[in-house]
Amino acid sequence: MIVLTLISSVLMASLSIYQFKTAAKEYHEERLERRETAVKEHINYILSTTTYPLTSENLSLIFKDEIYKLADIHSLAINIYSLDGKLLKSSKASFTVDTILPPIPNYILKLVQSSMDKRYVDVQSIDGLKFRSSYAQIKDTKFKPLGILNLPYIPDDGFYEKELRNFLISLGQVYSIMLIVAIFLAYFLSSYITKFLKSITDKITETRFNQKNEKIELEESSKEIALLVHAYNSMVEELEESASKLAQSEREQAWREMAKQVAHEIKNPLTPMRLTVQSFQRKFDPNDPEVKQKMTDYSNTLIQQIDTMSSVASAFSNFASMPAQQNETLNVVDVVQLTLDIFNEEYIQFKSEAKEIITIMDRTQLIRIVTNLVKNAIQAIPENQEFKSIVVSVKEEENKVQISVQDNGTGIESDNGSRIFEPKFTTKNSGMGLGLGIIKNIIENYNGTITFETASGKGTVFCVFLPIIRM
Repeated sequence: MIVLTLISSVLMASLSIYQFKTAAKEYHEERLERRETAVKEHINYILSTTTYPLTSENLSLIFKDEIYKLADIHSLAINIYSLDGKLLKSSKASFTVDTILPPIPNYILKLVQSSMDKRYVDVQSIDGLKFRSSYAQIKDTKFKPLGILNLPYIPDDGFYEKELRNFLISLGQVYSIMLIVAIFLAYFLSSYITKFLKSITDKITETRFNQKNEKIELEESSKEIALLVHAYNSMVEELEESASKLAQSEREQAWREMAKQVAHEIKNPLTPMRLTVQSFQRKFDPNDPEVKQKMTDYSNTLIQQIDTMSSVASAFSNFASMPAQQNETLNVVDVVQLTLDIFNEEYIQFKSEAKEIITIMDRTQLIRIVTNLVKNAIQAIPENQEFKSIVVSVKEEENKVQISVQDNGTGIESDNGSRIFEPKFTTKNSGMGLGLGIIKNIIENYNGTITFETASGKGTVFCVFLPIIRM
């Protein structure tokens, strides 16, 4: 509405200026033509009453005194030229001034001669002002050309300029009022429309797939807004139903995968246990002098396999349960540095940009994150590698604490990058591949993230970002 008002005001002002200028131009053209006609009639009267022969050479004599009378009667400057464009007589007082007037340009002479009514109006601009000069042939009583009449005309646009100025002022006042009214109307109209859209926008912004989303309830609104709200509420219902089905499917799939992995890991020690029992059953001899030693070896084998099954059960139990948070105020820099003290490797370095980064979180879980990442970094470096390096650094960045563990080991193959955090994925000869999965659960439980960058043969850097929770 505001733009339309401004555009209409500009168009109206432009059109008004154009119309005033056109009217002024037509007025001056008609006025010059009327005055030229009056002067020519007066000249014809003088030519008809003169005693001088009507020749071009006698024009200066015929109008020697009459030209001043013509100028006074018609309030015009009058110049009379010969047919070849030379000045013969001027209404100016001094002949000295007359001699410096330039002759008529050739192009004007040709235009006067070629036109139907044997006249031409020349328009020139000097210092931004337009000057008109009419040129018309002077003819004798037999319509034979004698010379050329020139009437310089300086238009007075004061009246039109005053009228235009007054009109533009009135137009500006009217459109200023219209603009103010348009601003108020646009404001209230847009507020009425956008207050519903704001509510819908806020609800859509807060909509999440993994949470309970509230429906929009509006008491009164336009038909279009009501349709939009109905579409959103329908989407929320479908989203909630889809989220429920997906969560159920993911839980079932997770339990199936977990059951398969547990069965696989437990089956591995059961096979050697079965073989050991069967072998002992076949070869057992109470009278054997080494029966005690064999019983000891048999027991140790079974205990070793039982311990393996126990570790499998413990690992899966730790992975399946979210760690309980025992939050406390701690200095992340000190906790990470103390955690590194349990490692004996001399090539582990610690760096920190600050002496303390205070936050509130579970000390045990932070230690678990650092320990797991450092262990993985140690195992990623081949034992026969000459130069070994692990750099653990801590810094604060955008209200988050960043813990990075960088090694110069073998790196992670590109094919394994997307599976590195899968619960049962591992590239090691031992272990069950649950370490990174467990710490990823811990980090995400704190609304944090873990990322990594790797280069094959050059090493890997893991970066943990945890929000700093301040009291």
